Amino acid sequence: MTPSTTVKIRKLVIILLVISALGFIFYGLKKSHDSNDEPITLQGQMEMQTTAIASKVAGRVAKVFVTEGDFVEVGEQLIEMDSPEITAKMNQALAAREAAQSQLDKAEAGARPQEVAQAKAGWQAHQAAAELAQSTYERVNRLYNEGLMARQKRDEAYTQYIAQHEQAEAARQQYNLALEGARSEDKQAAAAQVAQVDAKIEEAQVAQDEANLKSPIAGIVDDVIINAGEVVGQGVPLMTLVNPEQQWVVLNVTENYLNQFGIGQHFTGHIPALSTPERPYQQEFVVYASSMLSDFATWRATNSEDGFDVRTFEIKARPTTPNKNIRAGMSVTIKVDPNLSNANPSGVSHN
Repeated sequence: MTPSTTVKIRKLVIILLVISALGFIFYGLKKSHDSNDEPITLQGQMEMQTTAIASKVAGRVAKVFVTEGDFVEVGEQLIEMDSPEITAKMNQALAAREAAQSQLDKAEAGARPQEVAQAKAGWQAHQAAAELAQSTYERVNRLYNEGLMARQKRDEAYTQYIAQHEQAEAARQQYNLALEGARSEDKQAAAAQVAQVDAKIEEAQVAQDEANLKSPIAGIVDDVIINAGEVVGQGVPLMTLVNPEQQWVVLNVTENYLNQFGIGQHFTGHIPALSTPERPYQQEFVVYASSMLSDFATWRATNSEDGFDVRTFEIKARPTTPNKNIRAGMSVTIKVDPNLSNANPSGVSHN
């Protein structure tokens, strides 16, 4: 092989190596560019307003009127409880109400005509006795002044006269009370007693209503915890209801993608549970809340050269049009465009 041929071969090898190196560089740049263009998938979860139904009173469950999956309206009865204590309390309150009302009626009506006539007759009888005692005393006193009667007899007649006079006065007062009826203070006291008993009846009625549990919201029965015949305590949850009109998705988003989930922004999510291979289900959402998660959800830099930590935020978004087929716990996937992300000065790799 001549020297000129050797030189040509060397040049050819060098050219091939340069071309290969440029090809690798171009391929790497293209691969990096293509990877940056691929959307990033975030996964969230659907949530719904959940209401726990509990009894304010203890007792035995008599009937359960609903089953899981039933739709109930506001005020619809869910559970009937058997509580003898509440029934006894109501009966006692009703009996006390009747007695208090009788006292009030008596105070309002005053004395009966027969009682008034009896009081008048008693007063007249004592008045006659007082007049007789006065006449007797006057005769005995004249005889005493003439020296024909002992002083002892005169004093006895005087004492009898005073006693009969006081009895007549007391009888007259009784007659006047019978005519006037009860005092205003007595009437007010009787009315207050009735009002107090009415409050006890209302309290017993509230307890009775609470024993017959009714739905506070319109929604779907999610879970029935108890069965008929079981004894439950006060405040123990018996079932849960969900409101299909109050639903939202929860996402965990790192701050470099947070600009795509601002308050009021719209995005589209895919719900696999409602999708078919031929027809994927898409749902539009609007962001209404954004809050930073605790430090455990922060992307940490591995060394000081990697830059700053990247925090994670919890995003909540409501469907623009709620779907009653959506259930709590369903997954939602969202595609995020990496080219629209915030500048990432940290250099943290999200593997």
